[in-house]
Amino acid sequence: MISPARKIAYEVLRRVEVEGAYASDLLHSELGGRVKPEDAGLATELVMGVLRWRRLLDFLLERQLKKPVARLDLPVALALRIGLYQLRFLERIPARAAVNESVELVKSARKTSAATLVNAVLRRAANDARVPATKFVPQITPLAERLGILHSHPTWMVERWLRRLGEAQTIALLEANNRAPRLSCALHDLNQREEIFTALQNAGLRIEPGNILQSAFAVSGGSPTRTESFHAGAISIQDEASQTVPLLLDTKSGHRVLDLCAAPGGKTPPLARAAGAKGVVIAADRHAHRLRAMREQFKRLGLTQVRLLELDATKPLPFGVLFQRILVDAPCSGTGTLARHPEIRWRLNPGHLAEFHTLQTSLLRSALQQLAPAGRLVYATCSIEPEENEQVVEDALRNTKEFQRDTTNEAARAIKDKLVPGRAPESLFDRDGYFRTTPSALETDGFFATIITKT
Repeated sequence: MISPARKIAYEVLRRVEVEGAYASDLLHSELGGRVKPEDAGLATELVMGVLRWRRLLDFLLERQLKKPVARLDLPVALALRIGLYQLRFLERIPARAAVNESVELVKSARKTSAATLVNAVLRRAANDARVPATKFVPQITPLAERLGILHSHPTWMVERWLRRLGEAQTIALLEANNRAPRLSCALHDLNQREEIFTALQNAGLRIEPGNILQSAFAVSGGSPTRTESFHAGAISIQDEASQTVPLLLDTKSGHRVLDLCAAPGGKTPPLARAAGAKGVVIAADRHAHRLRAMREQFKRLGLTQVRLLELDATKPLPFGVLFQRILVDAPCSGTGTLARHPEIRWRLNPGHLAEFHTLQTSLLRSALQQLAPAGRLVYATCSIEPEENEQVVEDALRNTKEFQRDTTNEAARAIKDKLVPGRAPESLFDRDGYFRTTPSALETDGFFATIITKT
């Protein structure tokens, strides 16, 4: 017999590999109300753990296999990774259960001929499960390679962070990327704070205050999506740094607002609420299916005034009016979200950063043409790579005189009254005036943003 949790974990990991899907999306669809909370918890732990620690797991497995894991059939590789993750990282799982159920997984995948291999490899690995991985990496291994193995990241990624951040900050970032991120939520009406928190706690959830915003909080001990507060539109699940980005626009009642790359739609609601009934808010995206998902979300939140528009924002925009506020939350590599989306680290390569740079620069240039005089535009990504952040801004603004990047404290003043007590707004901006968050410092995703104004 194979436990429901391991069946779900195996199938999600298989689809992540074969379909290029995101694990978080697949888990959300798989872990419905019929799945017991304990099975949902273990399935999530196995999926995210295997994805985060894939390189180290493969390194340790290859000591036994004497050949690359990549050369194995996918069902065999997944069963080995799931088994070894339990042996090395989950002390409450009996070794026998981890080994035996991994054997059953390959059998159920019609790879019975590999059952003996999986059994032998995992039984040998069980003997070394409490030996620190550092013992198996030769001391002569170059630093980036060594850190890449031990912290389970691609070497090329570690190399660039070492050059830019230094060893201490790089290790802190690697460690943060391998921790389960806080499940952060947005509270849509601060006046209902106590009432909603009481309801969530009565539903069995534990509440922690936000690290940045008064309207943010973190939950544990269950899923907020199963609560009445969520279904009633009182809260949403959203990373705290992501919640902060739209606030940088300082949208006012009556403003015309364009959210140019709006999907999945988390940053549009605060813009719509700030613009109010007298404002105009357009949320655009190039993918119709993502707009449909946004429409359902906005129904839950009671936002009926947002206009959804399908368009390719790299081309001249079809608007006959200018906007006082524009958000360009650009598609990016997502290197600031590797704790939340660990599969990204195995899909990226250095060439992707140049491709994203070209796309992002085109998007920003298109958006700038729609900005009204005295208007404000925020360019943002969930990447921590310069090619996608400050270098995009520099290229888009090169040889322009009517647009300026705001390097004053204007942005800090715009969010000051929304921050938790003791959080200085200046702490969210670097010395060049760029908004930055890092997983290691704030327990959030890594976000970048800057404000651009038009004279």
